Amino acid sequence: MAAAGAGGDGGSEAGSGDSVGDCYDQADKRKMGYPANLKESPFKYLVEPLECSPDKMFFNISKLQASDYDALPYCIRVVLESVVRNCDGVLVKQEDAMNVLKWKTNRECQEVPFLPARVVLQDFTGIPAMVDFAAMRDAVKKLDKDPAFVNPACPTDLIADHSLQLDFTKCAAQSVPGAAFIDLHRPPSKLSPAKSVPSKTQCRGQSGCKGACDSRASSRNSREQIENTPMLCPFHLQPIPEPEAALKSLEIEFNRNKERLQFFKWCSKAFQNVTVIPPETGTVHQVNLEYLSRLVMEEGGVFYPDSVLGTDSHITMVNGLGILGLGVGGIESEAAMLGVPITLTLPEVVGCEVVGSVGPLATSIDVVLSITKHLRQADVSGKFVEFFGEGVLQLSVADRTTIANMCPEYGALVAFFPVDQVTLSHLQQTGVAEHRLRTFEAYLKAVKLLREEKCITTPQYSKVLEINLNTIVPYVSGPKRPQDRVSVTDMKKDFEACLSEKVGLRGFQIPAEKQKTEVAVTYGNSEYLLSHGCVLTTAVISCTNNCNPSVMLTAGLLAKKAVEAGLKVKPYIKTSLSPGSGMVTHYLTASGVLPFLNQLGFDIIGYGCSRCVGNINPLPEEIVTAIKEGDLVACGIFSGTKHFEGSRCSCVRANYLASPPLVVAYALAGTVNIDLQTDALGDNAKGEKIFLRDIWPSREEVLQVEEHLVIPSMFKDLKVKIEKQNTRWNLLDAPESTLFPWDQRSTYIRSPPFFNKLEKVPTALQPIEKAHVLLYLEDSITTDHISPAGSIPRTSPAAKYLTQRNLIPREFNSYGARRGNDAVMTRGTFANMKLFNKLIGKMGPKTIHFPTGQMLDVFEAAELYQKADIPLIIIAGKKYGSGNSRDWAAKGPFLLGVRAVIAESYEKIHKDQLVGIGIAPLQFLPGDSAVSLGLSGKEQYSLHIPANLVPGETLEVKTSSGKLFRVIAAFNNETEFEFYKHGGILSYVARKYL
Repeated sequence: MAAAGAGGDGGSEAGSGDSVGDCYDQADKRKMGYPANLKESPFKYLVEPLECSPDKMFFNISKLQASDYDALPYCIRVVLESVVRNCDGVLVKQEDAMNVLKWKTNRECQEVPFLPARVVLQDFTGIPAMVDFAAMRDAVKKLDKDPAFVNPACPTDLIADHSLQLDFTKCAAQSVPGAAFIDLHRPPSKLSPAKSVPSKTQCRGQSGCKGACDSRASSRNSREQIENTPMLCPFHLQPIPEPEAALKSLEIEFNRNKERLQFFKWCSKAFQNVTVIPPETGTVHQVNLEYLSRLVMEEGGVFYPDSVLGTDSHITMVNGLGILGLGVGGIESEAAMLGVPITLTLPEVVGCEVVGSVGPLATSIDVVLSITKHLRQADVSGKFVEFFGEGVLQLSVADRTTIANMCPEYGALVAFFPVDQVTLSHLQQTGVAEHRLRTFEAYLKAVKLLREEKCITTPQYSKVLEINLNTIVPYVSGPKRPQDRVSVTDMKKDFEACLSEKVGLRGFQIPAEKQKTEVAVTYGNSEYLLSHGCVLTTAVISCTNNCNPSVMLTAGLLAKKAVEAGLKVKPYIKTSLSPGSGMVTHYLTASGVLPFLNQLGFDIIGYGCSRCVGNINPLPEEIVTAIKEGDLVACGIFSGTKHFEGSRCSCVRANYLASPPLVVAYALAGTVNIDLQTDALGDNAKGEKIFLRDIWPSREEVLQVEEHLVIPSMFKDLKVKIEKQNTRWNLLDAPESTLFPWDQRSTYIRSPPFFNKLEKVPTALQPIEKAHVLLYLEDSITTDHISPAGSIPRTSPAAKYLTQRNLIPREFNSYGARRGNDAVMTRGTFANMKLFNKLIGKMGPKTIHFPTGQMLDVFEAAELYQKADIPLIIIAGKKYGSGNSRDWAAKGPFLLGVRAVIAESYEKIHKDQLVGIGIAPLQFLPGDSAVSLGLSGKEQYSLHIPANLVPGETLEVKTSSGKLFRVIAAFNNETEFEFYKHGGILSYVARKYL
């Protein structure tokens, strides 16, 4: 795991050696707007000094009806502390605290306000949030108020991490690297070089590569061969030495996203409480864990628990460190940034008792996937999960954060590991000063937030599940959904079954006579046979589950043994390694395994989200042609946490999630249609068959490398990395003004229209009359289907818009990079090629414009409807909006003219975002659906939403065909409906300034 930081209480001494808090001392001193004035707090009687630091105070919530408090799960105690500390009688009331305290009896009907200690934004969701803030300043100025008052009320950190694209592909050398590697039979401080075996370097680059790369003179040491192996630019096909690759990738990233980065820098100057983490630092969830997490906060002399709201789906990772972290949309985060608490429905808390121990061949990824499946089956959607039991003590902080990171995949809001001695020991390894650590421990003990091995009182949970670590075996997940797990031992049989199944959630419906199809292809002067199950792309990507040292070291050791055994990866297979943090590079380098990963083609292509979000360079034309010719089901293997259908290359039809070492194993095999227990991975130069069991490293080998070298060195290096100067960022020019000077020519940053009609008083709710159906959708429509993501297709409406502004396709960049331009994003909404619209009966981003009967792009049809002032609705099935939460999945439909969505059920975060943007979330009555009601989607729909509506109330919908049916107004509470009446939370918050 990359380092988990703590500290940042604002009172650390210079040079104390704290790993994370030091660089954020200034951030902690920023005015947050809370805690509430202690003299006015109704809970001021709970304030007392901390015994080991008498000048510091805290709310001793453990004295608030102690018997009830002791029965609360630890995660609910954190919520209670926030409510008590921020109680002001207006936004947060005294009865809210009592409701939390009576959690177990009130949870089914009570909502409570929750204010986080801080907010974290990633750039793809952060830029529209900050663009909204900038536009809000303009709106406030137009209504004669001071725009300088528009600022985040709490520390807000924006991490630029999602814009990295794969501009370079390594031409990997095939000789054994002579990199330093740990001799496991010697003291860990001594390194022994591996022997060099010079051989011809084969090109693993773009399809336009003209043959083998220069292998260099064999007399040069193999370390030099690895470092000087050329890279190929996909645009210019010019060899680039490897040491320059990362620098050139960053240079391109800065140039391509200069407007965006300049806007970010303006934000860091213009807004109070905003810090921007520039590119080259790491992914948001890693940065949050390594740099920003404090564990215990301090403001105005008051200690309180760290907590965070984040717009990245992996923000829940910090729960593994005992920090309450909730993933929210950009819209909700903006409210929290302005001091408006989010409304948290008191959740059920499922206690997950962990027993047993992890087997020698199972990795933390196997533990994660096993727990994911178990929790999915237990239906923890919308609930908190809290882990306890003796088995938890056997899970490192790395394992815990990995499990917590998978929270979005099994639907829980939080997967919480209370702080215990394992956590504190980990923090000590990271370099947190002893005096600060003791202060943390004293505070956490005082408020009973430290879970001790022998607890006098066990928290009361809604229900308790048991997970036995002894039963966990290696799994992969796929071929289409992350919840469909397949045991590695059953992989071959399961894949063959998927070939035969009908097209659906798992099947590909390949006729039996074509399941043995083989297509010969010539690539790089060699001939290969491609068949169903052939692997085309493998990636250890920048998600947190590959940042566990034990897992990544297993992959590195496996690569080392594979190279030594003479195995190679076929040159047409795309391989890459994009760590979530430079810490990963540090420990892979320190342990000496990185050159062996490089040797197999797993080169570090940069730090940021790439293939995970669809930023993937094209596959070789020869390979794509062969796949299409044979109608082959080709595969991708990724060590990430998600692979929702439609987010990657269309010719790769099967995608599997696997642990990093299994990613390497399947890359070596070149196919998933293999039994790794009995089938050989391949032959070496001597014709000997090499099996996985021959090269799989033992648990003892991995632990020895991790414990004796990696952990002591990685945290020592962390402080240096945090303080590293970013020259490009420092030299970047940015405007010096209170209002942002919008450039009308910009295709990246544009003032959104959300405040164009803002008035001091909201207009009365208008009925939805004679609305047409824009889209008629099936079950499990994800935000990948809705929200613009990945590259911009050349024939899309967004491409037409950019072409009209004199951009060529190479300059289109990605949707994510252009999230600050509503014109691009609206055109990219529902533009996914995998979208199935029942109105047209096939996949594609098309719909019917009923007044003319034309089949048009979704945007073009919506544009015609808006010109005619015709409202729109969407009809959907179950789990509408599942997957990664993205604010444009709500903003886009809103700007297309969608007034309401009628679905059988929703993913909670997406439903909340629909409300936040001003779209009514309506739900069919239980047992009803569009099919059962006989709705064709061709009708027009009318309904009235009363101004005094009660959340959960049923409404009558009339259709032009004369059919009547009822739907549920799926607002969670009165506050949500208040946002809706204001036209969304943005207008609601803007009016607060007026």
